[in-house]
Amino acid sequence: MCQVLQVNRSGYYAWLSRPESKRSLENKELLSKIRDIYRNSHRTYGSPRITAGLHDSGYSCSRPRVARLMRVNGIQARTKRKFKVTTNSDHDYPVAPNLLNQNFETDAANKVWVGDITYIRTWEGWLYLTIVLDLFHHKVVGWSMSDRLTADTTTIPALLQALKKCQPTAGLIFHSDQGIQYACNDYRTLLNSHKIIQSMSGKGNCYDNAVAESFFHNLKTEWVYHETYRTRKEARTKLFEYIEVFYNRVRKHSTLGYKSPEQFEQLNYKQVI
Repeated sequence: MCQVLQVNRSGYYAWLSRPESKRSLENKELLSKIRDIYRNSHRTYGSPRITAGLHDSGYSCSRPRVARLMRVNGIQARTKRKFKVTTNSDHDYPVAPNLLNQNFETDAANKVWVGDITYIRTWEGWLYLTIVLDLFHHKVVGWSMSDRLTADTTTIPALLQALKKCQPTAGLIFHSDQGIQYACNDYRTLLNSHKIIQSMSGKGNCYDNAVAESFFHNLKTEWVYHETYRTRKEARTKLFEYIEVFYNRVRKHSTLGYKSPEQFEQLNYKQVI
């Protein structure tokens, strides 16, 4: 073998007996931690979020180094694919003005909420997931799941849950698309009773509600598309796990400095105190 590769035999035996380098040992330890973070993220994290997780654990390493170790060892985030969002805005109810105008930044919690509805496929039929998300810390503060696409089973229960949990003061802005579940009289009455100001996207413009759309994009590409739900009950359990266990408390957000919504909220709460 040495002759074929044109390697000195004594050099080959010296290499065999040479102790493993410090860099190699560090990479082995780093790779073990990378695998732990990757598994705990349900295989959804790429190198930026895994690097942030390593920093949280006290490891000093660069993102290119992490990316190289992941690539060499076949570790990659779940593949993303596009999905279609359907909204029924063909109705005669009043349409609220677009108060956000694609400005999704706010300086405190309970100032601006956004909401949306999406469809989850199960063997029993569709399950409709509605969420209310706070633009400050990007936490899902209210949600509902239903097998019927009506306001009393989707948007209203999600908003009531958010109101009970957060108890916002008057003047909160709630932004959504022009779907009938948000434009109907019952929903507008609920908003008015809590002195919430309604805002709506332009018709057919998904960018006007980009943060809510982004949440559903992550939910589907990281979770739903890699699962098979035989029953709606099974889907409810899995979606609850994603929202309350993983997304709100664990998943790192680049827009929050690679902190989870819960971490970002607690950090800013302590700073206010």
